[in-house]
Amino acid sequence: MSRPRFLPDNFTFALLSVVTFASLLPASGKVAHFFELLTTAAIGLLFFLHGAKLSREAILNGLTHWRLHLLVFGSTFVLFPMLGLALKPLLLPLVTPELYTGVLYLCVLPATVQSAIAFTAMARGNMPAAICSASASTLLGVFITPILVNLVVLPNGGHASSSLDSIGRILLQLMVPFVVGHLLRPLIGKWIQRRAAVLKFVDQGSILLVVYTAFSAAVIEGLWKQVPAHALVGLLVVCAVVLGLALSLTTLLARKLGFDTEDEITIVFCGSKKSLASGIPMAKVLFASHAVGAIVLPLMLFHQMQLMVCAVLAQRYARRGREASVLKTAGQAD
Repeated sequence: MSRPRFLPDNFTFALLSVVTFASLLPASGKVAHFFELLTTAAIGLLFFLHGAKLSREAILNGLTHWRLHLLVFGSTFVLFPMLGLALKPLLLPLVTPELYTGVLYLCVLPATVQSAIAFTAMARGNMPAAICSASASTLLGVFITPILVNLVVLPNGGHASSSLDSIGRILLQLMVPFVVGHLLRPLIGKWIQRRAAVLKFVDQGSILLVVYTAFSAAVIEGLWKQVPAHALVGLLVVCAVVLGLALSLTTLLARKLGFDTEDEITIVFCGSKKSLASGIPMAKVLFASHAVGAIVLPLMLFHQMQLMVCAVLAQRYARRGREASVLKTAGQAD
C-alpha cells in the first residue's frame, strides 16, 4: 500500500528519530569524540563521492545563460539575507534569539542541488541551466557563505570563526575531498553512477550523524530548556513566511525580466531553496558544537517545508505544461 501524501518521507522520520534519540541519550565524553571523528569522515566521503559524480559537461552546458544564473545567485546570496534582516522586527518576537540566528544562517546558505534539479525536471524546466546553477551555487557557497556569516549572522548575536579561517577549514574538510573525487572521476565515475543507492546512503547517513552529534552537544548545553514550545510554533511560521516570500519574489522577478516559462521554473526552484546537505556540514565547521543544534533547527524545518511546497508547485507547473502542449497540438491540427 502506498504512503498517504500528507505523511513525511522515510528520511524525515529518520531525522525526527535521531533528534529524539539525541534528546534522550546524548553522546558525551569519549563517545561524543568518536562520533565527531566518524561524522568528519562521513562528510569527507560524501563530498568525495559528489565530486566523482559531478560531470564537467553538466556545468559547462548552462554557463552561457548568464542572466538566469545572475538572478539565481542574487536570490540565493542577496535576496535571502535581505529578507532575513528586513523581517527581523516580525520574526524575532516569534522565536528565541538563538533560533533567529539560525534563520539568518539559513538565509546565507547555497541552494540545493539534487532536489532543485529534480523539481525542475518534474516541472519541465530548463534542465541544463538548473544543473549549472545548482552546482555552481554549492561551489560558490564554500566561499560566500562564511563571508556572509560574518557580515549577516555575527552582528546579530551569532558566534562563528573568522571568514578566512572558516573558508580554510571548509576547503580542507569539504572541497579537498570534492576535488580529489572529481579528479578520480574518469576511474570511478561510472561505478558511482551505477550505485546511486550508495551515494544516497552516504548522503543521508552523514546528515544524520551531524544531526546526532550537533543535537547531543546542544542538549547537554540545555537546548530544549532554552527553546520553549511557542518558539517552535513561531519557527514554523517564520519558515513559512521566508519560503513564501522567496517563491513569490523569484516568480515575480523571472516574469518581470522577460524569462520564458522553462527559465522561470529553473529560477524558482534553484533560487528559492536552501541546502540541508551543505548547510549542516558547514554549520559543524563554522560554529561551536554546543551552538549547532539551535543553528540548524530552522534549516531542518525549512528543508522539509520547501520539499513539500515545491513538490506541489512542480506538479502544478507540469500540469500547465501538459495543457499547453495539448492546446498547441490541437491548434496545429486545426
